[in-house]
Amino acid sequence: MADADSGLTVKDRHAAVYAELRQRICLLDYPPRAQLSEIALAGEFGTSRTPMRRVLARLEEEGLVQSVHGVGTFVTDADITELEQAYRLRVELTGLTGQLDPVTPDTVFLMELQRLITRAAQMIVSGTPRSFTELDMDVFQALLHLTANEPLRRVLERLYYQTKRLWLVKAIKAELDLQEEYGIFLHELQAIRIALESGDLMAVAQIQRAHISMSFNRLRKQSAI
Repeated sequence: MADADSGLTVKDRHAAVYAELRQRICLLDYPPRAQLSEIALAGEFGTSRTPMRRVLARLEEEGLVQSVHGVGTFVTDADITELEQAYRLRVELTGLTGQLDPVTPDTVFLMELQRLITRAAQMIVSGTPRSFTELDMDVFQALLHLTANEPLRRVLERLYYQTKRLWLVKAIKAELDLQEEYGIFLHELQAIRIALESGDLMAVAQIQRAHISMSFNRLRKQSAI
């Protein structure tokens, strides 16, 4: 059934609510241990409590919130020790995107990639941890289209959003060299563009895999200090 005002189906609207809440959690608008009110959220998004309960259940299944019986629903901690296995799995699965149903990018994709590269270059001038995280999310969603393997896409998306907050938490605490982080990211995107222009999707996957691994090692190093 479609929504009369927006033309969206009920399923689409619920997916949009889920994506919005997931993004708020990853951008720390809802910080770790924050309590989420099912009633307040249902009112904000103009839906009933039943679909909102389903959205929160999906977020809990993906490890972003935890429901405590009789108390409420809380955003989970972004702890590098607890998420280390998820991060390592993400590294390995990213390497498969160039092997499992790879998609050759078209002109529209390459134009979008160039826009993302331009945004990445601007980060070095005026970037903030939040704006960089938003850019990283947009880049992730764009590059996810380079594989048509739906099970792989779903797992990668889940792992990405489980681990995304780790970087932002460290950045806000000034535990990372942000200019270095921005520069490394720009270099990654430029390398991906070169690989795509040569038609080497395996190289694209390995570039992503290497940069995710290095990013995690930098986070782990800071956690050990």
